[in-house]
Amino acid sequence: MGTCETHDLDARLEQNIKELLDEFPAMGDILNSYGIGCVTCAVGTCAMKDILEYHALPEAQARELMARLAAAMGLSSAPAEASARPEPAAPRVITYSEPMQCLVDEHTLIKRWLAVIPAFARSVNLDSEADRRRVLSGVAFIRAYADRFHHAKEEDILFTRFDGDHEIIRVMLEDHVTGRRHVQGMQDAVAARDLTALTAHLLGYRDLLTEHIRKEDEILYPWMDRQLTPDEIEELAQAFRKADDRAAPGLAERFARFIESIE
Repeated sequence: MGTCETHDLDARLEQNIKELLDEFPAMGDILNSYGIGCVTCAVGTCAMKDILEYHALPEAQARELMARLAAAMGLSSAPAEASARPEPAAPRVITYSEPMQCLVDEHTLIKRWLAVIPAFARSVNLDSEADRRRVLSGVAFIRAYADRFHHAKEEDILFTRFDGDHEIIRVMLEDHVTGRRHVQGMQDAVAARDLTALTAHLLGYRDLLTEHIRKEDEILYPWMDRQLTPDEIEELAQAFRKADDRAAPGLAERFARFIESIE
């Protein structure tokens, strides 16, 4: 690739992924073929260069990906197809530091709630006091466990260790805000006995958090682990343990019983 082509590619990599995919849709299939699932992100404001950094592909794959992206954007005569398609790789096994593993583990209970939401939404009768209580128990779970317990560790502890201008962190924070709007919408819909609005907010929350958790587990937390020193990781672990000590006793167990009651 010549000097001018390299300069043009560097400039393109500064653009956000949504702009590039709108202009060059073929890039979506190329990114997906390397396990980069940012194509479906509803925000799409991360710069392409940052996305490549977050995913940290092996060097040979990264070079091939860059060549294919350049070809897709008309910046190189190299073919947009991989020169040799490797055998399907084994599923990637991610090893997390202690604090990141803590957050991944906390996702487990949240994912159980997300999994039952479609059936739960279909079964709700807002004319039933018992069903209204069940919905409000779900709201309480999200607010107390997913938000004040889990998201607070991210917002008040983890994210403060990083530059808040990182677009991936801004996207995660925006997801948190959107999730809170859905939760308020659930509560308002129960008060109004508006099943249509309730269903929309339940399913909207489920779709949002399903993708949000995937991005954290597969992209954000591994990237953060690569940036942190061992001392910083230990500081985070200590801060998380203190946060756990401040939480209401039996918080996870209480809400696990709620999830079990509707599974």
